[in-house]
Amino acid sequence: MTKDLIINASKKVTEIALLEDKNLTELHQETGGNNYQVGDLYLGKIKKIMPGLNAAFVDVGHKKDAFLHYTDLGPNIRSLNKYVWESHEGKKPNPSLDNFAYEPEIIKTGKINQALIKKKPILVQILKEPISTKGPRLSCEINLAGRYLVISPFTKHISISKKINSSDERKRLQKLIESIKPKNFGVIVRTIAQGKRVSELHHDMQQLLEKWNKVQLELSSSMPPEKVFSEVSKTSSLLRDLLNNSFTKIYVNDKFYANDLKAYVSKLEPGKEKIVNYVNSKRTIFDQFGVTKQIKSSFGKTVTMASGAYLVIEHTEAMHVIDVNSGHKVGERTDQESQALVVNLESAAEIARQLRLRDIGGIIIIDFIDMKQPENKKTLLKRVKECMLHDRAKHTILPLSRFGLMQITRQRDKPEIKIKTQEVCATCNGTGNVKPSILLLDDIEDNISYLFNEMNMTGLKLYVHPYIEGFIKRGLFNKQWQWYRKYKKWLKVHANNDYALTEYHFFDKLDEKIQLKS
Repeated sequence: MTKDLIINASKKVTEIALLEDKNLTELHQETGGNNYQVGDLYLGKIKKIMPGLNAAFVDVGHKKDAFLHYTDLGPNIRSLNKYVWESHEGKKPNPSLDNFAYEPEIIKTGKINQALIKKKPILVQILKEPISTKGPRLSCEINLAGRYLVISPFTKHISISKKINSSDERKRLQKLIESIKPKNFGVIVRTIAQGKRVSELHHDMQQLLEKWNKVQLELSSSMPPEKVFSEVSKTSSLLRDLLNNSFTKIYVNDKFYANDLKAYVSKLEPGKEKIVNYVNSKRTIFDQFGVTKQIKSSFGKTVTMASGAYLVIEHTEAMHVIDVNSGHKVGERTDQESQALVVNLESAAEIARQLRLRDIGGIIIIDFIDMKQPENKKTLLKRVKECMLHDRAKHTILPLSRFGLMQITRQRDKPEIKIKTQEVCATCNGTGNVKPSILLLDDIEDNISYLFNEMNMTGLKLYVHPYIEGFIKRGLFNKQWQWYRKYKKWLKVHANNDYALTEYHFFDKLDEKIQLKS
């Protein structure tokens, strides 16, 4: 499987598309002020302790107080709190934790008011991003993720990814980690560590310990609520988790961003930085690689597949419901059971892609086309599990019920991606009244005259529908040249496939849209 990363970087937002075998499977957005990402550490302040919920509400600076349940405290919460309070009071305990005096562990069936003190500072990690009207979900079991390892201060356990199946490899990794693991730190060995040498694992461990040292320094100078550690950018975290030999190309439309990525990839996999490519084109990078088209066809209530079968995806407050329909096209198979199996197997792959693409979490109920034979039901279950193997979110898949329904639970740690595929007509703004297209060029020229003559602007760019661009540039002495001769200033004309036929916009030399009088 080939993997391509397409990055559309701009001043306000960076859009990241992951293509697997040219099919869009993940879509991410990263804004400059994107706070409360999963993995970020905050020094918060306990606002309310709710014994009835066995939970506490913590102020981390979000408009809604964050939620911290007793089960997310971790057994060593008292030791963590002691370390945080000493750091915050300026005592600066040793970050190595070698000589740190541990406090007694809490029990699993304990009460929240026995473990926390109101208005005291507390170190928390974002477990789930703010969703809808809810604030972030927090955890006090701190994890710092690296390329091959994840370290957890105040624990002592070594865990190895269940996806590493070889018992010999698991034993080898266990011995290696035991030899390099610092005292009072737990370690999780990631799947990508399989086959790696001790020098590579030790280097990753040292980088993670440096991160923990920075957290300790921040604790001594921070006042709650305040962020003390931020996870790497979305692009970097994707590369950290996904980069392997199947990662073929990374395309970026920003030269400086591309250089930074090359340096980052070089650290992860020396010699592999050549896969990062800077793309300089008049077309948007998502248009150039067909991402925009896939976005428009993949989001929405109905998703059609190549065979003509389609999915209907509905969202309710409690769950997502997906209905599989065979459509009007019928295959060569004449018996209903075989035809149902073919459609269901095709739908399984598309459903797995949709869950990743939209980042759908919680409870998902799938109504496949009814099948009677137990062998076919087992085949379908196996196919769904195979298609979900590439999903990094934790999930559980149950066999088909007596009613032919499949239940899936999928980890939800950030808001679902929702993109509207139906738009208000840009020409009439939904009124149904359309300005005569014969007057379009007159309107454009009036605005050109205003911007050039009255505003004395230079470096103007005009974006229009491709048909209008073709009309403006048609012939030797076309409209573009006529405007140049008339105003003695050159106007660049570009096409935008997303524009309606009579839609147009002017941009200045800094690529900022110019707001014109209506």
